[in-house]
Amino acid sequence: MKINAVEIKPGNILEYENGLWRVVKTAHTQPGKGGAYMQVELKNLRDGRKNNIRFRSAESVEKVRLDQKDFQFLYAEGDNLVFMDKETYDQVTLPSDLLGDAAAFLQDGMDVVMEMYDEEALSVALPDQIEATVVEADAVVKGQTASSSYKPAILDNGVRVMVPPFISAGTRIVVDVYEREYVKKAD
Repeated sequence: MKINAVEIKPGNILEYENGLWRVVKTAHTQPGKGGAYMQVELKNLRDGRKNNIRFRSAESVEKVRLDQKDFQFLYAEGDNLVFMDKETYDQVTLPSDLLGDAAAFLQDGMDVVMEMYDEEALSVALPDQIEATVVEADAVVKGQTASSSYKPAILDNGVRVMVPPFISAGTRIVVDVYEREYVKKAD
């Protein structure tokens, strides 16, 4: 679908120079001399490269729509992760670096959303928050105030997060997957 350059928004997927690019930032500029243009920061979905491009306002670009499908995480196999399509039960194997740091939060049977283009998986979105068990937490230092002090803790998946002083080993907590932060104590 063709759109004018002035319609480009962050989060759009564009086909540019035979690649798929996600729009990170945009800035519309009208210089005193010459025509207006859009300054667009792009990130390549396949290899992670970044690029800054100027599009003239009258120029048109190809906007791509990605299909979102529900998948379930099955298991890790070396550096690869195996997912199952929840509708067709087909299995898809992807490299773990496609998920980046969020891969540490994958749990067996977890539901994820996969963005696909022509049956090629480009990204995997985990739930924003998950429950995890604290396996190791430092002791509370006497004299610290509870309002501003946090202590390091290690979760059952090996991830290190900062938690409030009242959290001890064995406690189930809710963690923000992408910020790697304590949210609350699990119910």
